[in-house]
Amino acid sequence: MNHEPRSAPSLFRVFGQRKMAALLFLGFSSGLPLYLTSSTLQAWMTVEKVDLTTVGMVSLLSVPYSLKFIIAPLMDRYVPFLGRRRGWLVITQVALLLCIAAMSLHDPRRGLQLLAINALLIAFFSAAQDVVVDAYSVDVLEEREMGAGASLKVMGYRLALIITGGVALMLADRMSWPTVYLLMAALMLVGVAASILAPEPVLREGPPSSLASAVVEPFLDFLRRAGVGTALVLLLFVVLYSLSDRMVQNMTVPFLLARGYSQSTIGEIRGVIGLVATIVGVLAGGGLVARLGINRSLWILAAIQMGSNLAYYWLSVSPSSRASLTTAIVVENFSGGLVTAGFVAFLMSLCSKQFSATQYALLSSFMAFARDVLVAPSGGLAAQTGWPQFFLITIAAGIPALLLLPYVAPWNRENPRGAAAHTGEVTDAPPADADDHPFGRV
Repeated sequence: MNHEPRSAPSLFRVFGQRKMAALLFLGFSSGLPLYLTSSTLQAWMTVEKVDLTTVGMVSLLSVPYSLKFIIAPLMDRYVPFLGRRRGWLVITQVALLLCIAAMSLHDPRRGLQLLAINALLIAFFSAAQDVVVDAYSVDVLEEREMGAGASLKVMGYRLALIITGGVALMLADRMSWPTVYLLMAALMLVGVAASILAPEPVLREGPPSSLASAVVEPFLDFLRRAGVGTALVLLLFVVLYSLSDRMVQNMTVPFLLARGYSQSTIGEIRGVIGLVATIVGVLAGGGLVARLGINRSLWILAAIQMGSNLAYYWLSVSPSSRASLTTAIVVENFSGGLVTAGFVAFLMSLCSKQFSATQYALLSSFMAFARDVLVAPSGGLAAQTGWPQFFLITIAAGIPALLLLPYVAPWNRENPRGAAAHTGEVTDAPPADADDHPFGRV
């Protein structure tokens, strides 16, 4: 495998491919079910006067998302119709369409148990769809395309969250909640169409020979490719790389409220301007990876990630104003989008195409550890040190990952240590008149 930096492909060639359009729509399909079993469902239950204790228990429906690594070997091992990735995509998406539509048959006041079972099924099939979308992304992209693919997938995901978390609530003021859920179910057809029209990635090695092999071989493959010592360093890097950013994200809202900003102001700026900044950031991050490669992008993004926390430090020592709040949120969300595209590309590069579903699910679990566990003491730390010192500490939290970069992603190498080969090959050629194809040219 060639590790030397390659010349940069044109951004038009990278972003203009049919598989990139597929990733945008698959990202949309992946994000659609999330709020329908969390905040949007809680809104419906609250309107129907369900008690707050029960409403709070809705968070338990997210458990399947934490168990993706258990589902993933099935997706690596078995090949249904349409191919290993597209077949599973269609299966999970049709199941989601039916389950989301079935929510319209429930009444939260009279049949809460059946509604909860239905919502749990949505969460299960949603987690399964996420596994396959992530695996498809790994399989269909070559290294320089991974940042662009990640950025489009994130953009589609975010657009889905706007619809299910914002537009759905607006519609609920004008029609019944069962009708809203039927409309949301119909939007799953976007994912089904994308899966049928998307190119299937080439798998030259073949799927794992047995389910046991699909469980064990992903670990052995990663260890053989990287070596035990390097594998442990890579996993440590996965945990630490975004720690600086995660600490700030965990305490952003409490900090802003403590500074006297209203919930409406925070929601308005984060929900609109912040979202736009994130989308621009992920697209810019995809372009950066395409131009510089994964390794060099990780260096630049690590510095940007740490430096962006200075915006909140500045906000903590400056007089409160809408302009300063907007500036800090734009800086945070833009840099967060940049880092997301680069870091997801890094995770993709570590996954072998033969076991991509399982390996990506496991790596994302390590990433979630930093998001959910390591940042938990952030509140106590902020209370002890005060906000200005807390934000300086978050900058320092990025130093350990920075120290690992020379080993994990040497500046003069194309790909990180332990990276698998990714050619981005797909099976089906474009139609004779590719310009008329809904996904353009391959």
